[in-house]
Amino acid sequence: MRWVLRVSIILLALTFTALAGVQFVRLHADSPLDRTDAEVVADALPRLAFLRDALDSGSADRMQQLFPEGYFFSYALYGLAWVDVGARDTALRERALTEARWALAHTDSAAGRAVFSQTLDPPYGVFYQGWSTWLRGGVAQLHGPDAPELPRLRADARALAAAFQAKLDGSGSPFLTAYPGQAWPCDSVVGLAAVRRADRLTGDDHATLVGTWLAAADSRRDQRTGLLPHTVDPTSGQPTDLARATSQVIILRFLAEVDPAHGAADWTRFRQHFASTVPGVPGIREWPVGVDRTGDVDSGPLLLGLSASASAVALGDAVIYRDPAAAAALTGLAETTGLAIELRGKRRYLGGALPIGDAFLTWSLTARPGVVAAEGDGPSWTWRLPWYVVLPNSIAPWWMLVALAVRPRSKLSERGVPPTRTSH
Repeated sequence: MRWVLRVSIILLALTFTALAGVQFVRLHADSPLDRTDAEVVADALPRLAFLRDALDSGSADRMQQLFPEGYFFSYALYGLAWVDVGARDTALRERALTEARWALAHTDSAAGRAVFSQTLDPPYGVFYQGWSTWLRGGVAQLHGPDAPELPRLRADARALAAAFQAKLDGSGSPFLTAYPGQAWPCDSVVGLAAVRRADRLTGDDHATLVGTWLAAADSRRDQRTGLLPHTVDPTSGQPTDLARATSQVIILRFLAEVDPAHGAADWTRFRQHFASTVPGVPGIREWPVGVDRTGDVDSGPLLLGLSASASAVALGDAVIYRDPAAAAALTGLAETTGLAIELRGKRRYLGGALPIGDAFLTWSLTARPGVVAAEGDGPSWTWRLPWYVVLPNSIAPWWMLVALAVRPRSKLSERGVPPTRTSH
C-alpha cells in the first residue's frame, strides 16, 4: 500500500500549496480605493448575505453577551453598510432601503434600547441617539427629499443639539454621557456628526454649535498624542485616559462629517502614534507607541499589542481620508488573516464565529471616500516581505516529503537484499 501513502502526501502538498497561493493573492487584494463602485458592491453582497442570515439566526443576541452594545451594533452596522451599497448602486437602492429600514427598526426597538437609560439627556444617552440618528439620516438621504424618516430625524437631531448646547452652557464640556456617570468622546463625535447630517437633509443649521463644540473638544485633547481621549470626566470633560485606537477609529470615521480638515489632520496624527511596528502585520495598535497595556472589553484580546477590531474599522478611515497605502495594507491584512470562506453566496471570516467582526469589516469595505485627503504616506508595500518568506517555506517541507516518497528505489533494496560491497 505504499502507493496510497505516496498519493496522500502529494495531495496534501497540493492542498497546502493551493492554500498558500490563495493567501498570496489575498495579500494583494484591492482596497475599496482601488475598486469601482460595482466591484465594491459585488464584494459586499456575499458579506451582507452572511450577516443577514446570522441576524435571522440570533447573532445579535449572542453578540450582546460579549459586549454591552453587541445587539445594537449588529443591526446598526448592517443597516449602514446597506446605505453605502445603495448609494454606490442605484439599481440596488430599493433593496438597500428595505434592508436598512429593517435594521433601523431593530435599533429603534425595546431590545435595541434595553441597555441604555431613558433618564439621560438626550434620552437613552448620546451613544444610542447618535448612532440611531446617524442611521436614520443615512436612510433618509438614500430615499430622497420626501423620505418618511425626515420628521423624526429633525426631532432627534434637535434633541441632540439641545443636549450638547446645555452641556456646553453648563460645565463647558462638549462630551455627553452614554451611560449614567460615564462619557466617551467617540460617542459625542457620532452624535454631532448625526446633527450635521440631519442639517443637510432638513435645512436646520447648527454651524455655531459645531464651532463651539470643536473648540471645547480641542482644549481637552490627550497631551501625549494630541488626539481626543478615550474617556473623560462626565462633568468637566477633562481626560481620564489616553487616546486609544478602539475609540479613535470611530472618532475619525465621524470627524469626516463634523469637520473634514480636523479629521484628516487627526488621521495623520493617529497613524504616527498607532501604526503597527510588527513586521508583516500592518494593523493598528490599541495603545500609542511606547505604551504597552493589556486589552479589555472595549478592545477585545490584543495580539502583539494590535487590536483586530480597531484594524478593521481603521480600514474605513483610510478609505474616507483617501490614504491608498493604508487602505491597501489593511485590506490585505484582513483578507490574509481572516481566513475567509464563501459558500452558497455567503462570505464569512473565521468560520463565521464572530459576526460582529464581519459587520465592522463590511462597514469599512463599503465606506465611500471623503472630500479631504490626509497628508503623508501609509505603510510601504514592503510590509508583505515577511509573507513572501513565510508562505513558500510553509509548503517546502511537504514537497520535500513528496520528493522522498516518489524517489526511485533499487530493485535489491525493494526485495530487502542489502547491496554488496565490491573490493578493488
